Amino acid sequence: MSSVFTKILAGELPARFVWQDDDVAAFLSIAPLRPGHTLVVPRQEVDQWTAADPALFARCTAVAQTIGRAVQLAWDAPRVGLVVAGFEVPHLHFHVFPTWGMEDFDFGRVDQNPDPAALDEAADRIRTALKAL
Repeated sequence: MSSVFTKILAGELPARFVWQDDDVAAFLSIAPLRPGHTLVVPRQEVDQWTAADPALFARCTAVAQTIGRAVQLAWDAPRVGLVVAGFEVPHLHFHVFPTWGMEDFDFGRVDQNPDPAALDEAADRIRTALKAL
């Protein structure tokens, strides 16, 4: 089951990567809830989180936690949101984003047309925070 994430992971579509290893990658969302909204995605094609191998799911969670720490540091956010929604793309992914309140979890409020320069800056902020950790 190939998806847009499969194409991103294969380098067929562009993305602002902040993490890559043999099992998991993380890149900025092109429809962010907040600046710094990052998607953590396994390289293996898995549709739903309930179908993921437990070890792969644990690896995704560990990377999401590391990304979450970096996002929190980069934006000095009081909390970091973590959502596994599963409706947008049929490929397991974790949404990680800085949050100041429950309204930040409203996917009806995503920025459908973010400034590319702002996305580049957000990716740089996360990469810098990851190095600081």
